[in-house]
Amino acid sequence: MNQPVTLIGLGPMGQAMVHALLDAGHPVTVWNRTASRADEVVARGAVRAAGPAEAVAAAELVVLSLTDYAAMHAILDQVDVTGKVIVNLSSDSPEVTREAAKWAGQRGARFLTGGVMVPAPMVGTEASYVYYSGPREVFDVHEKTLAVIGAPHHMGTDPGLAQLFYQANLDVFLTALSAFLHGSALLGSAGVPAKDFAPWAAQVLQLVIQFLPQSAEQVDADEHPGDLSTVTMMGATADHVLAASREAGIDLDLPRAIKAHYDRTIAAGKGGDNWTRLIDGIRNPG
Repeated sequence: MNQPVTLIGLGPMGQAMVHALLDAGHPVTVWNRTASRADEVVARGAVRAAGPAEAVAAAELVVLSLTDYAAMHAILDQVDVTGKVIVNLSSDSPEVTREAAKWAGQRGARFLTGGVMVPAPMVGTEASYVYYSGPREVFDVHEKTLAVIGAPHHMGTDPGLAQLFYQANLDVFLTALSAFLHGSALLGSAGVPAKDFAPWAAQVLQLVIQFLPQSAEQVDADEHPGDLSTVTMMGATADHVLAASREAGIDLDLPRAIKAHYDRTIAAGKGGDNWTRLIDGIRNPG
């Protein structure tokens, strides 16, 4: 029989995980504070637990899909988790996850931190992948089951690493989405619909993708040759984006933030370096 799994938290992401596990033939026990959210997966064969204690008792592997780690404590602080493997796929800060790993260890449980890097409709598909961190031996034992949710990637033993990778990726994702909306508003000030802008924005994002490998090498080597795309040149562009936004009467917070990175680096006497030199001021804003 495939490994039994308990899943606590049945928002869209949690429900998608249950469906994927059921499709793969895993017995799944579920619990959610709002019991009706379990109706659909129970109709498919999941077992509804009467409470958190019953849910945890049903399987060694306990997967959490909650709003944050505070929700985990609210649900499990009064539950015996001895001998359980808790895989928390909720979002929070790296330090909070490290404290949670200590909490689990003090209560006789083993703990993996995780970050699911796709939206709910993609969970369980070939496109799904998940960052994990924590004890490698625990990950190895349960890797096959966790792979049902998405391709599992163990990032290291530090419980905070999965969250760092997760948040760093969302840093790029959320900023890119806001940048698209800001560009849409900029063009919208001249009556251009967002649908006309979207294909061009996609081309720019493809260009960004091409920049990343060499840019990463320069950041890691702390070498920023100013033979192209210097801080001063890119900073002038950032100034023009800010000016255009001001003329259009749209929000200035995003272009101001970007321009501030360039201004700070130029003030530090690094205007002739490649734009990757901005990493210095981002790392040490003081």
